[in-house]
Amino acid sequence: MTSLPGMDVAALRAFLIENGVAVSGELVVELISGGRSNLTFTAHDDNSHWVVRRPPTGGLTPSAHDMNREWTVTNALQNTAVPVAGTVAFDKEGDVLGAPFTVVEFVDGNVIRSADDLSALSDDDVERNVDGLVQALADLHAVDYQTVGLGKFGRPEGFVARQVKTWARQWEHVKTRELDDVANLHAALNEAIPAQTANSIVHGDFRVDNTILDSNDPGRVKAVVDWEMSTLGDPLTDVALMCTYRTPIFDAVLGMEAAWTSGRYPSPDDLAQRYAKVSGRELSDWNFYLALANFKLGVIGEGITHRARSGSSSGAAAENAATATGEFMAAGLRAIKNKS
Repeated sequence: MTSLPGMDVAALRAFLIENGVAVSGELVVELISGGRSNLTFTAHDDNSHWVVRRPPTGGLTPSAHDMNREWTVTNALQNTAVPVAGTVAFDKEGDVLGAPFTVVEFVDGNVIRSADDLSALSDDDVERNVDGLVQALADLHAVDYQTVGLGKFGRPEGFVARQVKTWARQWEHVKTRELDDVANLHAALNEAIPAQTANSIVHGDFRVDNTILDSNDPGRVKAVVDWEMSTLGDPLTDVALMCTYRTPIFDAVLGMEAAWTSGRYPSPDDLAQRYAKVSGRELSDWNFYLALANFKLGVIGEGITHRARSGSSSGAAAENAATATGEFMAAGLRAIKNKS
């Protein structure tokens, strides 16, 4: 059995068997995703195929990679219209691999991350893909979280106000320089917090590369993945973030030419209107939500560069992520002032 950082194959095999999972023949485990995100492994025996996810072996706070959160929400969504991988087992205490981890069924499909990945799709494929993504998000927001046992999954009341406060506080921790637009946008957001908001399960990071698509039909989302940021909150924060991710400068934050920033996808306004039509949800106070999404992404870009300069990550991409911050803050100010 191959030794992998953060993985003990023999211990994983014993854990699966102890949890009533039949393991036939040799258990083969491979790392398929690492870096700043959770470590993701595939594991298979002679008959079955699974995915194992755990936090990185170092360098990140546990709150950013909450396995319990991911397990709780995906387990609750098993019998809903939301496409998620089948849940198999969860080590909440982290006794087996030295950190909590989840095991879910392997979902065979296509993941569209880069512009190169997107180039394999026709224009009709892209159009159907948008329809599938919007439907999946609307389906998530339509779930009655009390009925599926997620009533204590978060604190939806006051969610957007806390978001404004959280990201302003995060800026003070990660800023690499002073930017007047940050304080100006923060003040404008505080003044524009909606008096009433809707409550739902929110994914917190929804875009095409956090889904697995049917290999033969990109309009069919087989699974929504990466639920570490999910909670109970305002569904329009999900929609606005999905739309703001479409900004070309987001490539600088990701350090790559992303599929989701491509001009082949609909404009943010078109995307929002498609969601409103499918979900039946009004886009009330929409400019506030766009401004908040830009504020969040600007701080995230700054944070990536801050960590790179602190030695926790390397490479020109991480060093350059903060180049997007000013543009996001300016876009947020334009949105909240209702200027084009």
